[in-house]
Amino acid sequence: MSDVLHHVESLGAATELIAGPSLAMPFYSTETDDRTDEARTLVDALRRADGVVIGSPGYHGGVSGLLKNALDYVEDLRADDRPYLDGRAVGLIASAAGEQAAMTTLGMLRNITHALRGVPTPYGCVFNSADRSAERINDTANKLKLLGDQVFTIAEALSALRD
Repeated sequence: MSDVLHHVESLGAATELIAGPSLAMPFYSTETDDRTDEARTLVDALRRADGVVIGSPGYHGGVSGLLKNALDYVEDLRADDRPYLDGRAVGLIASAAGEQAAMTTLGMLRNITHALRGVPTPYGCVFNSADRSAERINDTANKLKLLGDQVFTIAEALSALRD
């Protein structure tokens, strides 16, 4: 994930990484407006973002529960001028110990992105974490660069349309 962020920074974007423990939030609920600092940080970062990169391990053919819960907090953007992920370029990364699980996870990420009105990049990164070959490791940087290029380019185009 940080490789993508470093690449888009080199193109001129400001980035923020929210991962791991920062995503450990209480189960999302519409019945309360009480939010943890982590939840407020996530929602505020998404509110400011023109582009987003979302990555998930594949757990039993789907996204991790931790990530899905974090994405449920996007509901807090429902009343914004740009609700949910509307008008934001979204790059997607899925990894799993096998191609099938990685692909179904990527498909789920695309469905979630569409449901949240985001614009998924044409290219989505899929990694088979069981493949430790030098070829796969060398190809990783190229895949992440392509994803970063698409997020940056699409985010700029969508931003220009809003101006």
